[in-house]
Amino acid sequence: MKASQFLISTLKEAPSDAEVVSHQLMTRAGMVKKLGAGIYSYMPMGLRVIRKVEAIVREEMNRAGAIELSMPVVQPAELWQETGRFEKMGPEMLRLKDRHERDYVLQPTSEEVVTDIARQEFRSYKQLPKNLYQIQTKFRDERRPRFGLMRGREFTMKDAYSFDRDQDAAKASYQNMAQAYRKIFDRFGLTYRAVAADSGAIGGDLSEEFQVIAATGEDAIVYCPTSDYAANMEKAEALPPQSLRKDPSQTLAKTATPGKSTCADVAEYLGLPLHNSVKSLVLATEQTNEAGEIVKTQVWLLLLRGDHSMNEIKVGKVPGLNNGFRFATVPEIDAHFGCLPGYLGPLNTKLPVKLVVDREVAVLADWICGANEEDFHFTGVNWGRDLPEPEHIADLRNIVEGDASPDGRGVLAIERGIEIGHVFYLGTKYSQAMNATFLDVNGKPQFMEMGCYGIGITRLPAAAIEQNHDARGIIWPDAIAPFTVVVCPIGPDRSLDVKAAGEKLYAELLAAGVDVVLDDRGERPGAMFADWELIGVPHRVTVGDKGLKDGQVEYQHRRDAAATKVAVADIFTFVQSRLGAATGG
Repeated sequence: MKASQFLISTLKEAPSDAEVVSHQLMTRAGMVKKLGAGIYSYMPMGLRVIRKVEAIVREEMNRAGAIELSMPVVQPAELWQETGRFEKMGPEMLRLKDRHERDYVLQPTSEEVVTDIARQEFRSYKQLPKNLYQIQTKFRDERRPRFGLMRGREFTMKDAYSFDRDQDAAKASYQNMAQAYRKIFDRFGLTYRAVAADSGAIGGDLSEEFQVIAATGEDAIVYCPTSDYAANMEKAEALPPQSLRKDPSQTLAKTATPGKSTCADVAEYLGLPLHNSVKSLVLATEQTNEAGEIVKTQVWLLLLRGDHSMNEIKVGKVPGLNNGFRFATVPEIDAHFGCLPGYLGPLNTKLPVKLVVDREVAVLADWICGANEEDFHFTGVNWGRDLPEPEHIADLRNIVEGDASPDGRGVLAIERGIEIGHVFYLGTKYSQAMNATFLDVNGKPQFMEMGCYGIGITRLPAAAIEQNHDARGIIWPDAIAPFTVVVCPIGPDRSLDVKAAGEKLYAELLAAGVDVVLDDRGERPGAMFADWELIGVPHRVTVGDKGLKDGQVEYQHRRDAAATKVAVADIFTFVQSRLGAATGG
């Protein structure tokens, strides 16, 4: 490709609404243009990156035995009504009607459509296993789209769905996809972690997220530096404390804490450690009748250490809270505690509440909590003396750095990540809802066991930039760079030798299958270099009249601080060796 024939539209400044580095640099490098909130046009430079991502994904999916198809972006609501998701998905799913007033959705995902295909096509156990995948446009009507391609409304995803006879076969399909994903992300040349993820309402342990490590990541990744353990924050277990509870050493006292309504303020005011304070979180659950009317509301009190935070996923697994909960309203809190939030505690409640205690709180002695009276807290609170021993103890909190690793092989650390892939065992959730059965070897119908596997195709380039950039612009890994090599002749309009040498190297690299671009625009060196550094092409060869007189050109990798002089006769071989080193060849 010659630059004069391509569309290069770099900008000196990023738009004011570009909040993160990837959004800023993709816009400045002319890779995307915003059309509307969370909706972008992929410009030629950006589309080249996306096509390379797609190619790697497609190659590895095909190698793993998956079969490509394409499912419609616009899908009839009837399929979504079969699973109940037409009503449950909420406003994130864009609903629309055709001219006949029939309901449709703009697909956010395709479980329903692919299950409909499977129930029509896979009639016998002899046709299983099967794995169907697509690379297709998705739309999710985010309340607040932000961060460019990181959280847009329209995006491209690779989604795959496996169909198996039984759980053992489904787990084998899951492991096959998990290994294929590792090969895919290894080829991208990014630093990533595969982390155990929560399986949600389906249950089980077969769920992994693939996270690109980046300081700007939205997700917290918990890992053990001295073992292979890694999980997302929702999944990571806080182990039961190893130490036993100490005997009481203080008497229970109602202590004035004027204007101090947070655990941190109370601990500081009393001169006591924050980890000895206990925070009270009040939740509510509701029972409804067949008409959907609320017939009973139950108020719950959760106790966590003052220096810990609640993990909603873990709380949602507590018996009684596992069918859904909400935070209690102020009137409900007042009715049960006779006090506003900030001074709540488990002693002397006005009405009974269901108490659930975090593991760490269960071993505390002489702790601090609200006295259910404004401007007062209890100090010296102890289980068994001031309160009955806790009946319901659970892991309710988020991990903090230094906690013991669940595998017993060290302590935990936390880093930030950007989710770019997810593998998930579904079981029979969709096959049962849609009656997707096959005839097993015994001649009886069985529900298909399913798995689903997603990769954010258009999110991945943004994640790569968040991990690979500097003050000058993007630094692409070779595998997904828009061009792998750029040849930059200096003043080709003034020197026939420079023009000829540049075109000769360009032709040689092109003939060798290298994705090379020749910058024949005649730009000044500073402007030309600034463009390619912003765009992030990994390998640059500069051809200048002065260097040619000495029989040399200059090579510089995008990460190098300075250029390397290379003999003209050796530059083709030199560049090939650098490309081989980048790919491990």
